[in-house]
Amino acid sequence: MRSAAVAIALLVSAGPPAASTAERGPLVLETKIPLGDITGRIDHLTIDVTRRRLFVAELGNNTVGVVDIDGGKVIRRLAGFDEPQGVAYVSETETLYVANGGDGVLLAFRGAQLEPVGKVVLEDDADNIRIDRDQGRLYVGTGSGNLTIIDAAAFKKVGEVRLDGHPESFQLESEGSRIYVNVPDAREVAVLDRKSNKQIASWPTAGLRSNYPMALESSRKRVLVAFRQPATLVSFDADSGAVQERVEICGDADDVFVDARRGYIYVACGQGVMDVLSSRGDRTTRVARIETSPGARTAFFSPELDRLFVAARAAGGEGAAVWVFRPADTL
Repeated sequence: MRSAAVAIALLVSAGPPAASTAERGPLVLETKIPLGDITGRIDHLTIDVTRRRLFVAELGNNTVGVVDIDGGKVIRRLAGFDEPQGVAYVSETETLYVANGGDGVLLAFRGAQLEPVGKVVLEDDADNIRIDRDQGRLYVGTGSGNLTIIDAAAFKKVGEVRLDGHPESFQLESEGSRIYVNVPDAREVAVLDRKSNKQIASWPTAGLRSNYPMALESSRKRVLVAFRQPATLVSFDADSGAVQERVEICGDADDVFVDARRGYIYVACGQGVMDVLSSRGDRTTRVARIETSPGARTAFFSPELDRLFVAARAAGGEGAAVWVFRPADTL
């Protein structure tokens, strides 16, 4: 009896047990960083891990916001763009690249002060940028159907790959020479070879439409493609293109990221929510749907900082901001 009483006393004094990760959900909203007086659509994000700066393509404002992540504030705003869409940062050379959708110009800025160091005129609707660090090249989706290749050191165009429509999100495999490209106008995922600069395969999307976001799940050799019509995440075998899985997701998806450490997939949607999927085991399942803000469909996941950044445009009387989420198992 005495032992039982002591045990009960200890439980009472200790208070209720801490909430488990499952009870709290897989992501915790850590903070919201105000972006100030900007209007319109926000496009892609990228990060300078060393200086802990986040770059925000403020398309509707024709600016790029520079956010101090630790300080939780905008420390600078670069101006003079024409619909900035794609942004990418190369840490080895401390260079920020910005692709303009309006005039098709690719701009470069370098160093702590982000001094302008050059520009390359491409086609209109310059959008997503990807980096091939091994070859020192940039790939930029442009125009009505081009993947433009830029020599990063010389900062000049050195080639292109023709496509059957404007390229949306695309990804470079890390071990191999393939590039996977969403081409919604052609209703396909195009597979390119970086050695020959040619398309080597086409994966038809059948009855699915508007394939914009894409991510690679390298550990499982899968290409993850999010469609908006209907709202579906499709897993393709990276080698054969065979469809492995289809999972219902939130509407108006624009970014997909893989959290390899936890086996999670994050899907940011303009519907005003974000889906967290678990890709562990034999099936991919949704483990959480997290409310964000209408139109908040662009995001960036940094494995180095272990944070997910979601860009929320001004809406409903609330100003534009970057919502910072941390995985619930991270202190």
